Amino acid sequence: MIVVTTNEVPGRSVARTLGLVRGSSIRTRHVGRDFVAWLRNLVGGEVPEYTKMLAEAREQAVDRMLDEARALGADAVVGVRFQTAEVMSGAAEMLCYGTAVRLAGEALPGAGGPR
Repeated sequence: MIVVTTNEVPGRSVARTLGLVRGSSIRTRHVGRDFVAWLRNLVGGEVPEYTKMLAEAREQAVDRMLDEARALGADAVVGVRFQTAEVMSGAAEMLCYGTAVRLAGEALPGAGGPR
């Protein structure tokens, strides 16, 4: 499955637009992780515990979006975007969305697009 943030795939044309697809993941904070993050906040710098948690949420949201796209018969998702929102104190949603499409023909030689 080709996934791009652009509205088209280089070297390919869109044969059919199948619609909006999305995936989300809601994660909550963990008491132990929060304590370590609080300690890191005292000295500054990256909080790897939260970086890892957000990366996992992002991957799960992408996987869910791709599942929706496959169910529609898509071979690509264009215009992919991410959004986050706090849904309650200590819980955040990672949302991934884009447009599921069927591409026409095969990739052109040297087009440099993803395969």
